[in-house]
Amino acid sequence: MSKKYFSFIFYSGVILVCILFLPSLFMPKKIVIFGGKILGHWSKFCVKFLLSTEIRIIGKENILENQNFFIACTHQSEFETFYLQSIFNGPKFILKKELISIPIFGWYLRKIGSIPVERNKISKEKMNLMDTIKNSSYDNRPIVIFPQGTRTDPQDRPDFKKGVARIYDELNISCLPVVINSGEIWPKTGNLARNKKITISILQPIKPGLGNKEFLVSLQNTMYEVLNKTSNLSSA
Repeated sequence: MSKKYFSFIFYSGVILVCILFLPSLFMPKKIVIFGGKILGHWSKFCVKFLLSTEIRIIGKENILENQNFFIACTHQSEFETFYLQSIFNGPKFILKKELISIPIFGWYLRKIGSIPVERNKISKEKMNLMDTIKNSSYDNRPIVIFPQGTRTDPQDRPDFKKGVARIYDELNISCLPVVINSGEIWPKTGNLARNKKITISILQPIKPGLGNKEFLVSLQNTMYEVLNKTSNLSSA
């Protein structure tokens, strides 16, 4: 299936769900969060049935219950932005500001409490970003950060941004690493792949208490080690 055809089907469904849930923008937040779960399941349906892809989740027992934590997730595809909403309870994403400006979809992102970042630009909002993150981290709904900073090609292993270590230090809560090899099926650039496997690895949480550098090195090494093991490319 061509990427254009897949994208047309997928985003038609996304737009339909967003329109159906448009009234929820004026309702309690839990209604919008339910809409997010539907989008997560829709992304699974499209990948599974349109691309004949198996989705495997490893480590669900590592998900923390009844406590605050944040998620550090690899970012190779649009898939994880949607699918994580079906695994976790109303996750809030740290994402580029342009996404918040998209009509309807951006309104939804703002409603669930996503945190926009103006990349490569110094602004008053960016200077107050950590205060915003702190204020959003104490409601048992995890914040999601992509420590690579942007979507990456599946073979790339860029160094993690230092911002994830600052969040770990400032919030003083556990970090739950999540590794997803989605770019091998639904890449940022290039063609889609079929008959492969997306593995979602939920790793053991990193408890607070490490120094910033120690945490960053440990997080990056652990996540890339798991990504290398679950990669379809390494087993090809």
